[in-house]
Amino acid sequence: MDQESKEKGFDGIERGSNGQKSGRIGCELVLRLLALVLNLASAVILGVGKETKIVSVKLVPTLPAVDVSSTAKATYLSAFVYNISANAIACGYVAVSTLILMVTRGKSKPLAAVLLVGDLVMVALLFSGTGAAGAIGLMGFQGNKHVMWNKVCNVFGKFCHTVASSLVISLLASVVFMVLVVFDAMRVS
Repeated sequence: MDQESKEKGFDGIERGSNGQKSGRIGCELVLRLLALVLNLASAVILGVGKETKIVSVKLVPTLPAVDVSSTAKATYLSAFVYNISANAIACGYVAVSTLILMVTRGKSKPLAAVLLVGDLVMVALLFSGTGAAGAIGLMGFQGNKHVMWNKVCNVFGKFCHTVASSLVISLLASVVFMVLVVFDAMRVS
């Protein structure tokens, strides 16, 4: 009986001669599932975020203010729609790439190169979406006196907190994709 040499890794699990590679693939699968959850959560949180308030608007200085119902939704700002779309695209991509990785078990170098390029594109897409939404979110938080845009987070505080939490989650997903790029590069080389 010829037995394969086995040794215990730092986590106590016995591995054969390819244990390091299978451990790396397992870690990559966990990271891809984490990216899937983070992208989905970010898109859903921002997509369903909505707040309605009664705002007093003074049209003429000599007349009393008029109360107007106003709603804040992510679909009203194109930067937020772009961030939702970027997270949805990344979510779909990571679902497909996870299936590819599970089927091939990380043994195909050409597919690893394709995943590397795809992960790089997702890093760029997520960072650009998060940056665009973050810039508009900062404008809503601080306003801009030079162009006379008033801050709105003092009125729509709940919505602004929803946007901020979605952006933090999206940023975490971007970092996970950066780590996945490193794993892909190690597999390709």
